Amino acid sequence: MATNGKEKKWNSIPVRFFDEEGEAQPASRELDESESGIAESDSDADLLERAFAAMDAEVAPEEKEPREPKAADVASGPMLAELVATRAELKRVEGELANAQDVLTRRQADFENYRKRTERERSETYNRAAAEVVNKFLPVIDNLRRALEAERSVEADESAEFKHFLHGVELINKQLDDALVSLGVEAVPAKGERFDPHLHEAVVTEPTREFEPDTVIQEIVRGYRLGDKLLRPAMVKVATEPNSDDE
Repeated sequence: MATNGKEKKWNSIPVRFFDEEGEAQPASRELDESESGIAESDSDADLLERAFAAMDAEVAPEEKEPREPKAADVASGPMLAELVATRAELKRVEGELANAQDVLTRRQADFENYRKRTERERSETYNRAAAEVVNKFLPVIDNLRRALEAERSVEADESAEFKHFLHGVELINKQLDDALVSLGVEAVPAKGERFDPHLHEAVVTEPTREFEPDTVIQEIVRGYRLGDKLLRPAMVKVATEPNSDDE
């Protein structure tokens, strides 16, 4: 079409396309002025998009992605408060445990002392009661022993029936001695022992060279003891050293 007798010419603008790597590609065709305006606007938008993409690429990967929490971050905030509270609770429990162990040790010591005191009191009570009973039987036992000693001196002249009867009485006397032993009563050693004023009572002395001085040469009345307690001292005859007038 002609205007004012002249033919209007169209300006052509070469267009370049960019691939994904941003390299320019040769245009397959040329656009007219109307199309060039659109192409320029599209090119500007594409450049802005690529600029933002480049800016995003420059950002450090660890800042874009969530990073792993560090030890300092873990020990801070609520976790630090929980750790402090746990340590405080642990100290409290350890203190209670130490206190409980101390109380248990004291209770065990108190129980051991109570057990020993109870056993001692029971032993003392038993010995006191047994001593009272035995002391009442000692005179009877003494008389029975004297009767047996007297009968043994004339046993040879007695009949067989009497000897049999005497043997029965001796068995009874032995049973009494065994009963005393079962109660914890022991006879005080006397004849042949060294005179001990804590165990013996010297009722007779005899000057002699047959025995060493202060030696018990005869037991007159038997003594008894119950454990460490002396029920009755033994009445004995003690040897003494003879003087020149006795020789």
